[in-house]
Amino acid sequence: MATRTQVRTAVVQMLYAMDLGNREMEKQASEYLNERKIKGAKAEWGLSLFKGVLEKSDEIEKIIKKHLSREWSYERLDKVDKAILFLAVYEIVFTDLPYQIVINEAIEMAKLLSSENSTKFVNGMLDKIAKDKN
Repeated sequence: MATRTQVRTAVVQMLYAMDLGNREMEKQASEYLNERKIKGAKAEWGLSLFKGVLEKSDEIEKIIKKHLSREWSYERLDKVDKAILFLAVYEIVFTDLPYQIVINEAIEMAKLLSSENSTKFVNGMLDKIAKDKN
């Protein structure tokens, strides 16, 4: 059975694929999760996260842009980091999950999928966003 971390990682991978231009990913999301042994309630949760991020992507982008430092442009964001941020911002702003859990999960995904510098960047960005929300 898949863990919530594995579900989040799959969602980040799907968001990354879409950012790279795979417009079919939205139609293939269920199949993608199934291939990763994510089934049942976890698959439904993963699909709701994925669809939620897509539905709120314009708002999420505005939130991310608002919290970037002046020296860092949105266009300069690494695509993996962007996918991690999109999912985490969605969870912090649009769900009832405690932000501490979301930030911890995002840091773990950054360690797994991105660079060491990314963990610090993701942590700092999400901390600012969580504090702004509360």
